[in-house]
Amino acid sequence: MDYLEYKGYKGSVEYSKEDNCLFGKVQGLSKSLILYEGQTLDELRKDFEAGVDSYLEGCRADGVEPAKPYSGRLNLRMSSELHSMVAAFVSASGTTINDFINKAIRDELKHAAVL
Repeated sequence: MDYLEYKGYKGSVEYSKEDNCLFGKVQGLSKSLILYEGQTLDELRKDFEAGVDSYLEGCRADGVEPAKPYSGRLNLRMSSELHSMVAAFVSASGTTINDFINKAIRDELKHAAVL
């Protein structure tokens, strides 16, 4: 899937056959919803950027901090057995659990041809 990017926000690019238009949603916002649409890619991009700008202006006017998509922090749950195995592996290999998990995810995404 392709996406739009503006001021650190990413948005999806989708097509509605029924409505014969392009549409999308800003990704990674848990409490806010920014939708946009257009008949052409240029219209879609303009509506996306206007939506992000409007969201940021609204936050500024209300005196609240805008939500940032995908903070880079992730709470991961795993079995205690797996946690123990990972800890032993990284200890023996001289790396950290965080680096190990990041590498594993990158490798999996490369394998899936996402990166």
